[in-house]
Amino acid sequence: MFYDFDAKLIKMRDEALSSLKGEFEYIDDIAVYNQQKVMHAFLKNKVSESHFVSSTGYGYGDRGREVIDVVFADIFSCEAALVRHNFVSGTHALTCALFGLLRPGDTLLSVTQRPYDTLHGVIFSNGGDTGSLADFGIGYRQVEFRNGKIDFDAVRSALEKSVKVVFIQRSKGYDPTREALACEDIEEICKFVKGIKKDVICMVDNCYGEFTQIVEPADAGADLAVGSLIKNPGGGMSLTGGYIAGKKDLVEKCAYRLTAPGVGAEVGATLGQNVNILKGIFMAPHVVKESLRTALFCARLFEMLGYEVYPKADEKRFDIIQSIKFNEEGPLVAFCQGIQKGSPIDAFVIPEPWDMPGYTSKVIMAAGGFTQGASIELSADAPIKEPYMAFLQGALTFESGLVGIMCAAQNLLDKGFIKLG
Repeated sequence: MFYDFDAKLIKMRDEALSSLKGEFEYIDDIAVYNQQKVMHAFLKNKVSESHFVSSTGYGYGDRGREVIDVVFADIFSCEAALVRHNFVSGTHALTCALFGLLRPGDTLLSVTQRPYDTLHGVIFSNGGDTGSLADFGIGYRQVEFRNGKIDFDAVRSALEKSVKVVFIQRSKGYDPTREALACEDIEEICKFVKGIKKDVICMVDNCYGEFTQIVEPADAGADLAVGSLIKNPGGGMSLTGGYIAGKKDLVEKCAYRLTAPGVGAEVGATLGQNVNILKGIFMAPHVVKESLRTALFCARLFEMLGYEVYPKADEKRFDIIQSIKFNEEGPLVAFCQGIQKGSPIDAFVIPEPWDMPGYTSKVIMAAGGFTQGASIELSADAPIKEPYMAFLQGALTFESGLVGIMCAAQNLLDKGFIKLG
């Protein structure tokens, strides 16, 4: 009616939706549980309209800021949390945590291969005095996967040397060879690490993974979890920000790094953002459900169109990311441009690959959201390199996400990259 979708494509849409009823029910059950968890945290901590009041300057005595920290700590099963709009991204929150925990001479060990691209400048020197961990004399080692899984023998060998922090990236990032980690996987890692060296800090990059299960990394034994508020826990309402949640002493060290030693979490004007953060975490279980439904539909439809997808539609998923393999640049770009056509904002814009800061190859990004860069809103991005994988995530509503996926498929059809019998 409003979009000129091919009749055969519409039929495939209906078949895909019909086949996904069981998977949708499973996702709905998770959302119901998590919504109750969030609402109970609000009730327990007596969240009220008075917590919406804005503060300026130093932000001393900001009750809203304080209750947000406690609410997040309860939701994520932690002793403490640091939730701030001052974090400009998930990378910034992760950087703050790493510099809060590590000191010159310490070593960071990644047990999930090389971290996401935007952390490379944080960890490695790259020949310049940029203030990276390496510039401060902090060592780094990593363990490669074995057959797509954690190589525990290699982890054991790596722990024989001095290690301060074990870094666990939950999401697949831009790595098509790996799967997102379930909290059960994180629990196995934490138990293994603590069984060898109990004082090692297990830190989880939780980006894209929040509310995809009924448990979170702290339930699995992680000491610290870090994420972005313009991803899952922001629920499409937070305009910016991030969080660090975990053991109280570790969160305090991170707070000292965000502000200043001796000051920590006691200051920070909220500038009217409390209501957005509270509304965002309230909406998060539902919005994550909508994102997961969208990812599932994308997986099933593009399986039917003959593409390789990761994860497959019938596989459990532990982040909101859906990957589609295109094998060449043309259809990859067409897919992302189609997603842009199905976005609520800037649908008329045609994205093109460009040299994006923090990435080692050109990247194309489709992102027509209400908040710039919000991955919980429907978006797709891809590095322009083999195997030419698109990474789709988000959707504030499943209905709008479905339209976006259909626009992407139609664009591939219009450009001759797919043919319907």
